[in-house]
Amino acid sequence: MSKRDELITKYAADIKEKIGENPDMDLLTKVTIGCGPSIYNSDAATVSGSDAKELETVKKNFLMKKLGLSDGPKLDEAINAVIEKYGKSNRNKYRAVIYYMLTKHFGKEAIYK
Repeated sequence: MSKRDELITKYAADIKEKIGENPDMDLLTKVTIGCGPSIYNSDAATVSGSDAKELETVKKNFLMKKLGLSDGPKLDEAINAVIEKYGKSNRNKYRAVIYYMLTKHFGKEAIYK
């Protein structure tokens, strides 16, 4: 099993255990691949739910650039809802899982087809 496959398995377990959903493995795999090499860097692989600068990066680089969404309060609300659902006290909020959840939240799965 490759390192990426191990990480995807870990992310799927997080979705099941912490969010209580069965992950769409095809979508999760594509979102993880879309994260590029950041998944292998322990700092870049996670998102700090309390760091405003980090959340702004998620909004600009993922929601606006990748998913093509327009800036507005709905983006911040979605990020906060996903962080809340993942668990604010959960220290390891994986970037790939956050991006996966945001993709599903906005119904943008077609971007990864």
